[in-house]
Amino acid sequence: MLKYIHSDKNPQVKQWKKLKIRKERDKTGTFLVEGFHLVEEALSRKDDLGEIILSEKAELPPGWDYGDIPVTIVTEEISRQLAETETTQGVFAVCRQPDYLEQDWKTLLLIDSVQDPGNLGTMIRTADAAGIDAVVVGKGSVDIYNPKVLRSAQGSHFHLPVLAGDLFAWMEQLAAKNIPVYGTALENGVSFTEAEHGTAFALIVGNEGSGVNKNLLEQTTHNLYIPIYGKSESLNVAVAAGILLYFLKTGK
Repeated sequence: MLKYIHSDKNPQVKQWKKLKIRKERDKTGTFLVEGFHLVEEALSRKDDLGEIILSEKAELPPGWDYGDIPVTIVTEEISRQLAETETTQGVFAVCRQPDYLEQDWKTLLLIDSVQDPGNLGTMIRTADAAGIDAVVVGKGSVDIYNPKVLRSAQGSHFHLPVLAGDLFAWMEQLAAKNIPVYGTALENGVSFTEAEHGTAFALIVGNEGSGVNKNLLEQTTHNLYIPIYGKSESLNVAVAAGILLYFLKTGK
């Protein structure tokens, strides 16, 4: 079903533009993705894909199976107004934020107050690559549906549960299930190579500058650090998360 919109004063266009703001995303329970790759990833979860928006100068790939999902054609000017990238591909999708019921998740990445969207997106993508069951993002972190987070995660939002949550409550739930939780800290920590790896664990990483909340660290099973062999003071949080996730998952 095709529809055409030629004016940027159209109420629907105004609504799409509002999705650039977190408050509106929270209010409507929707978010906007941009680019052929992310829209194609969104198609893998059709139940949460509300509509596709296409610039009049762009074309949908012939192999895409979008079924009865509405497609709206817009002018190049409207496309530029919706875009978050300098050179837009002219294709967007409005997606619903899924409600995740807790399942039998055994491996989790918990993220505390990470504010850089590139870091958050990279960690979501890395957790996806490492086969982690879910990512829980705590208070003080950038919005999980921030456009830069979505681009950095490269579609991983559509592959595994990514949800906002209370990390203290999650720590209690994990303890009740006897799932070990590993924090990241230099003080009172042990080298990550001393940690056990296995089929059930949670890793918690924290803010780029101040690390994980001390009250959370007091509740962990062990706190881990990655030895620094060069002159750098520390590792980027996303890089550290990748090293630790792979070790805890595989022991390598």
